[in-house]
Amino acid sequence: MLKSEELTKKFGGKTAVDHVSMELEKGHIYAMLGPNGSGKTTWMKMAAGLMKPTSGTVSFEGMPVGLESRKHVAYMSTEPYFYSWMTIRDVGQYYEDFFDDFSMEKYRQLLREMELEEEMKTKTLSSGMAAKLKIAVTLARDASVYMLDEPFNGIDLLARDEIRRCIISEAAEDKLLLLSSHLVEEMEAVADRAVFIKYGKLVEVRDLEEMRLTDGVSMADRYREIYGHTEVKQA
Repeated sequence: MLKSEELTKKFGGKTAVDHVSMELEKGHIYAMLGPNGSGKTTWMKMAAGLMKPTSGTVSFEGMPVGLESRKHVAYMSTEPYFYSWMTIRDVGQYYEDFFDDFSMEKYRQLLREMELEEEMKTKTLSSGMAAKLKIAVTLARDASVYMLDEPFNGIDLLARDEIRRCIISEAAEDKLLLLSSHLVEEMEAVADRAVFIKYGKLVEVRDLEEMRLTDGVSMADRYREIYGHTEVKQA
C-alpha cells in the first residue's frame, strides 16, 4: 500500500533519510522506531506528500505520492498546527471543510473518549490535551493510511491508555496505521510489525509475533540490540 524505493532526503550536508526501500502493507499497525533524529519524521512527511525527496520515490497504491494520495492519507505531525483563536469545535469544522472523509460524528465520539469539550480554546489546552486533540481530529477521517508522529509524547499514563484503545479500534484489513516513536514499551502494546531505522538507514522490518517465536526476543529487546550505545548523528 505504501512503498518507498531508495528514498533519500538531505538537508545541506546532512542526510536525514538514506536510500530507504520498504513496503508497508494494509491490515497492520506498524511501529516506526529509532532515537530522536533517526529520520522517522522525515520519512513520514515524504510519504504524506508534505516534503519532496532529494532522490528516490514513494508511492501509495502504486501511484506517486501527491495531491491525490493526500485524500487517502491522514498524517498527524509533532508540531502544533491549530490557530490560537480556535475552539475544539472550530478545529472539527476546519477539518470538515478541508477533508471529504472527515466525520463530525466520529470526531465528537473521540472527543468524549478523550474527555475534551468542544467549547475549550486550543490556546488554553495543556500539552497532553493538545496531543489528544490532534489524535482525535486525525482519526476522525475515514482514511486508508493513518500516520501518527510521536502520538504518546507529553501524555500521562491514563491518557495513553485511552489513545491506545482509539488507535487499536481503527485497525482493519483495508487500513494501514504507522506510528513513530522512541517510547518502545508503549508501541509494543499497539503494533504487530516494527520498522527499525538508524542514522536514516533502514535496519529491518519485522513481524513482531514471528520475531518473538523465531528469535525469542521482544520489540524492546531488539531495540536495545540495534540502538544500544547509539549516538544519534543525523537531523
